[in-house]
Amino acid sequence: MHGLVIAILDGMPDPVLLVNSRRSVIAANRAARELSVGPMIGNDFAVTLRHPAGLEAVDAVLRGATAREAEVFLPVPGAATYRLFAAAIAGDGVRGADEPAAIVTLHDLTAIRMAERMRADFIANASHELRSPLAALIGFIETLKGPAKDDTEARGRFLDIMHTEAARMARLIDDLLSLSRVEVEERIPPRDAVDLGKVARGAMDLLSVRAKETGASLELDCPADVPPVLGDADQLAQVFRNLIENAIRYGRAGGRIAVTLRAVDRIPDRGVPGVAACAPDEGDGIPHDALPRLTERFYRVDKARAKALGSTGLGLAIVKHIIGRHRGRLAIESQLGKGSRFTVYVPVATPGAANGRTS
Repeated sequence: MHGLVIAILDGMPDPVLLVNSRRSVIAANRAARELSVGPMIGNDFAVTLRHPAGLEAVDAVLRGATAREAEVFLPVPGAATYRLFAAAIAGDGVRGADEPAAIVTLHDLTAIRMAERMRADFIANASHELRSPLAALIGFIETLKGPAKDDTEARGRFLDIMHTEAARMARLIDDLLSLSRVEVEERIPPRDAVDLGKVARGAMDLLSVRAKETGASLELDCPADVPPVLGDADQLAQVFRNLIENAIRYGRAGGRIAVTLRAVDRIPDRGVPGVAACAPDEGDGIPHDALPRLTERFYRVDKARAKALGSTGLGLAIVKHIIGRHRGRLAIESQLGKGSRFTVYVPVATPGAANGRTS
């Protein structure tokens, strides 16, 4: 019977341990054994779990409590947070009919706690980003109502600044809403066949005026043999807008932004055919150690410059999540003094994979 119990416990994904009245581990399933860097059976439970709250919960059960639970953190073999639940048991299947013991289960909360921290950080960052322009608006409004009430020159200058700050808030709110929508839909892959060349041309047309303001030239190289991709046309348009806008924002004045589309036999790390869309710039480039953080929310290499240029710090995070939904890949290359290349890979719409619509 004991062997059958262990076999059943081995099939459970959560770590499970049986502890006798002396707090020695007398049985452990496979998941529990994988948590320990040394032998568990026969050792005190404290050897496996060096956490005061967890040990207190187990001791309380061994002293007669029916059940206890606690949240515990285990630094090895991999930092993780668990909900420990200890319950009293007794019976022939453990150590004898008269000896009380406890069953201890550990449920992994690491992903949940990470999501909570990310959400808290996101709210804190968003609040900070909104507070700055809002404070500026309030300050200028108070000035216009008071000392500068009859100062025509100051009123015009302040209203221009207020318009800039209000526009910055509007962009930030739009990007926050976009990111929220993308995250909600990320688990659901798109089903439409999309002409990526058409989407890219539409995005470039929308940004042509912005490019002219900086003297930049926009060019699109899209061969006729580029196949449709499996995607969401609106979201892919947002990807192109964000990447091209970044190239305009951080490229040199009067520079050339040549967007290229190419069919590829295999998407890197995916092994499926796709289309690679590259949006380069001729800017200052990005330090190598900053590249892994570019898709983090609100991350900016040069915060002062980014804010001055109107960046919300969310554009590449949105791109990452959209490409993630499309089961594609985002690649970033940069060289200081020579500019950067942002390439997105999107799987092609193979026959039968799309629902028949072409956008």
